[in-house]
Amino acid sequence: MFDTLATRFETVFGSLRGKGRLGGADIDRALREVRLALLEADVNVVVVDHLLDRIRDRALGADVAKSLTPGQQVVKIVHQSLVEVLGTENVGLARGPSPLVLLVVGLQGSGKTTTCAKLAHHLAGRGRRPLLVAADMQRPAAIDQLETLAARIGVPVLTDRGGKPVRLVGQARKEASKAGRDVVIIDTAGRLQIDEVLMAELAAVRKTADPAEVLLVVDAMTGQDAVNVATGFSERIGLTGVVLTKLDGDARGGAAISVRHVTGAPVKFAGVGEAIDDLEPFHPDRMASRILGMGDVLTLIEKAETVYDQTEAERTAKRIAKGELTLDDYLAQFRALRSMGSLRDILAMLPGSGSLLREVDDRDLKRVEAIIQSMTADERRDPKIIGGSRKRRIASGSGTTPQDVNRLLKQHTETQRMMKTLAGSRGMPNLEALMGGRPVTRGRGKR
Repeated sequence: MFDTLATRFETVFGSLRGKGRLGGADIDRALREVRLALLEADVNVVVVDHLLDRIRDRALGADVAKSLTPGQQVVKIVHQSLVEVLGTENVGLARGPSPLVLLVVGLQGSGKTTTCAKLAHHLAGRGRRPLLVAADMQRPAAIDQLETLAARIGVPVLTDRGGKPVRLVGQARKEASKAGRDVVIIDTAGRLQIDEVLMAELAAVRKTADPAEVLLVVDAMTGQDAVNVATGFSERIGLTGVVLTKLDGDARGGAAISVRHVTGAPVKFAGVGEAIDDLEPFHPDRMASRILGMGDVLTLIEKAETVYDQTEAERTAKRIAKGELTLDDYLAQFRALRSMGSLRDILAMLPGSGSLLREVDDRDLKRVEAIIQSMTADERRDPKIIGGSRKRRIASGSGTTPQDVNRLLKQHTETQRMMKTLAGSRGMPNLEALMGGRPVTRGRGKR
């Protein structure tokens, strides 16, 4: 979502990096470009003015740090100001008496029902026992959708298709306590727009539910409309937090920057894909880094930790160190990479990857997987036996060309050689450290 904005910022900051000293005119020129970039990204104009005032005051009053060039100092100031507008720090869910009640509100099409299921999956993965409540009686399809998603993640759903939302919500606490559930997540009715009927129903549901959290689901692709929706819900219902959805989309992303400042409610989660586990805690500092093209290595590490088994990673590291990286190992690594999300999203978390993003195609990973799957077990264990006729057979079976097979085999050989060299190098961290373990010091002498 932030690719275009990150590219604009990269251009602005690039023009400053070559300067040994920044004057007021340089800063004003840079801020004009920053303002234009933010407005084009559909950031609320009030938020833009507030952000630029912060940046200008700091930039004109700052003593340039000795370790930074003036251009780098401006980047640092913009980053700090953007973090403050986004919310300073991650704000988790409230702590309250069991069961903890979460009331999820929003308009139709914002991803509200899916977000309820994602929240349940997220909390279940952290040892909680959620109960979903299908209180959107206006749309039978919403109940069906919630039941389907809940069945997939193994979470029970409380429903009453012929009943009233307030009555159903009133039963939720008792049902949760009876079933040993410590979190209640209520999916409420939505409309295509805010109206009196919707607000009256939500107000009654809120009064009965007495929730610890009222979470507004906002579609980040709706731009300025998202800000208007957030303002309306905040004024009429009262919010304790926001969940931004569809941050994986290709819209301009202004809502993500604006909504916290406009409502005063912290953004607590971000939906970054369609899969049930594509929900991340919202970290303002990490989001600011991504917007400025500085990457988000911490989130990348957290994603990796969820898909890589530590014991298997250590075994693989030892095999690689011995030069025993088979194509089965190669395939396992590619599959783990794919399970972390799209390759573009992963690369976007690495600092300085802007130019690479234009060349990345997720189909490359699928092509690699197809080629390896078309090989026999013996060929995967010992690629050296793959001659011309075998390459033609593998290419035919995978829908690729012999040149594609050659390219993969060459990459595998080069990777194996590089990893083995890296593992034996005294001047570089060992392989176990690269795969998530602690660095091991080789000797105690001075270098």
